[in-house]
Amino acid sequence: MRILFVTATRIGDAVLTTGLLDHLLRAHPGARITVACGPAAAGVFARMPGLERLIVVTKKRFELHWLDLWWQVARTRWDLVVDLRASALAWMVPARQRLTGKGGRRPGHRLTHLGALMGLAPPPLPVAWTAPADEARAAALLPGGPWLVLGPTANWSEKVWPAERFIHVARALTAPGGALAGARIAILGGPGAMERAMAAPLLDAFPDAVDLVGNLALPEVAAVLRRAALFLGNDSGLMHLAAATGAPTIGLFGRSSAAEYGPCGQRAVAVEADGPRFEAPMTALPESRVLAAANRLLAAPVPA
Repeated sequence: MRILFVTATRIGDAVLTTGLLDHLLRAHPGARITVACGPAAAGVFARMPGLERLIVVTKKRFELHWLDLWWQVARTRWDLVVDLRASALAWMVPARQRLTGKGGRRPGHRLTHLGALMGLAPPPLPVAWTAPADEARAAALLPGGPWLVLGPTANWSEKVWPAERFIHVARALTAPGGALAGARIAILGGPGAMERAMAAPLLDAFPDAVDLVGNLALPEVAAVLRRAALFLGNDSGLMHLAAATGAPTIGLFGRSSAAEYGPCGQRAVAVEADGPRFEAPMTALPESRVLAAANRLLAAPVPA
C-alpha cells in the first residue's frame, strides 16, 4: 500500500499528526509512506518506520510550492492520500481514496479534529520516533538522572513565561524536599539568536545546566526529552514533542489556547494564565499554580 501524507509546516502541528501516521502503520503493515511537510518539521518524521520518502516543501511566491509538490507525486498511483493542509492537491493526483482536512479555526482540540478525519474517537495520541544513535547521544548528554528539562522559548514572545518564574519553580522542584530534589537541569531551545536570547537568563541562573539550545537535530531532541523526569515549557513545538515521548509534561499557556493546542500525552497537562482566552498575558500565570501542577503530575501513578 502506498500512502501520501501531506502535513504541517510547524513542529507542534506536525507532532500532533504523528498519531494518525502511527495508526496507518498499524492498520496497514508494510505500507510505504511518503510524507510532505515544511522544512522545520522534517525532523519529526525522519525516523518514522515505513517512510519511503520525505519531501520537504519550501514555501514559494504565488503558491508555486504546491506545483513543485504536485510534480513530485502526480506520477504515482496512490492507494491513499491524506492532505491535512486542505489544499487541492489530493484531487489532482491519482488515488483510490482521499482524506482531506478542513482549513480555519474550529472549536475543540486540534487532535480531535485530526482523529475525526479517520473516524477515530478518541484520537490516537502523538508519538515520537528516534533511532538508537539518537538515544545514545541523549544518554551521553544526560547521563543518569533525574533530569528537569526546561523549554523557556517559543515562536512568539507573547507565549513566553517570564524567565525569573521558570528559575524560581525550577529551584523549588530541585531543592531538598522538592518533588525532584537533587535533579540536574537541562535547557532546550531551537536554533537562532532569538531562541538563544530567550534562554539566556536561565543559562545564566543555572551555570551547571546542560545547554542544549539549538544544538540538536529533532530526533535527538526527542531522545533527550524521553529521558526527562519532567519537562516544563511554554506552548511550543518542544512542548508537543515532550508530550509525544511520554515524558511528564507541563505546558504553559496565556495568549494561546490550551483547549485547542494543549499538550497531548498520557502524562501531559496544560496550565493557563488568568484572564480571557487569547488575551491573558503570561505574567498572569502565577508560579504557585505551575509548581502545584508539577507536584501533582509527578505524584500521580504512571499509566500502564
